[in-house]
Amino acid sequence: MGAGPAVDADDVRLAADVVRAAGRLAATMRDAGVEGLDVEQKTSVSDVVTAADHAAEELVASRLRTERPGDGLLGEEGVDEPGTTGRRWVIDPVDGTYNFLSGLSWWCSALALVDDGELVLGAVYHPHDDELFVGGPGLPTTCNGVALPPLVDVPLERACAATYFHPRALAGEAGQAFGRATARAAAVRMLGSGSMDATAVARGRLGLVFQHSVPLWDELPGAALVRGVGGRTRHEQAGGVDWYAVGAPTAVAEACAALAGR
Repeated sequence: MGAGPAVDADDVRLAADVVRAAGRLAATMRDAGVEGLDVEQKTSVSDVVTAADHAAEELVASRLRTERPGDGLLGEEGVDEPGTTGRRWVIDPVDGTYNFLSGLSWWCSALALVDDGELVLGAVYHPHDDELFVGGPGLPTTCNGVALPPLVDVPLERACAATYFHPRALAGEAGQAFGRATARAAAVRMLGSGSMDATAVARGRLGLVFQHSVPLWDELPGAALVRGVGGRTRHEQAGGVDWYAVGAPTAVAEACAALAGR
C-alpha cells in the first residue's frame, strides 16, 4: 500500500479510547431499555436519532475539546465547531441507529481525523463483539491490536457489495445507476451501517461499499480503515448524485464505471 500522512501515536490512543467509550455508553443506554430511549425521526421512518446518539456524541466532543483544544469538530447530531489547527475530528456516535434501536447488532461508534484536508485516522468500535478497529492511509489497520492482512484485490463480478438505496427512488436516474452497478456485483447486502460495512471490507468479508450522497461521518472512519489495508476510495457523479465507493481497487473502479454507464 502507498505511504499516507504521518499519524501521531497519541491521536491513535485518544481516538481508540473515546470511540470505545462512546459505543459502551450507547450500549449501556440501550440495554437499560430500548423503550426508554427518546427517539426522534429525521428524514424518514428509518432515519432516526435517539438520546444515546446525542449522549455519545457529547461524550466524544467533550473529551476532544479538553485534550485537543483548537481542533475542529463535526458530528452527525449537531456538533459543528471550527478549529484553529487545520485538524478536524468527524464523529458518528451511533452509526446504524435503526439497527441499534431495533435490537440488531450491526451498529457501531465511529470517529475520523482529517489534517489539512487529508484523512489520517479512523476508529470504529463494535460494542456487540467488543471489537475496536483503528487504521488510516499511513497506519496499518488493526482489530483489537492485531494487524489485519492486506486486502486481496477482486473484480466486481466476484465481490459482494454492501450498499443502501431508498426503494422509493429506484425509478429515477440514480436508481438506474444503482441497478447498473448492482447487476455486475457477485452479491448485494444492505446491512444498515456504513462504518460497520467498511470493517467487513477491511477484513476481506465484503468486496466493497458504495452509496450515494454519503455524509463525512458515514464515509471517513470506514474509508480510513479500508485504506489502511490497501483498499481504495473513489467518488463518481452518476444519475444526478455523488456516489462514494471504498474497497478492493478493481471492484471500486468497476463499480464506478458501471454507475456512470461506462
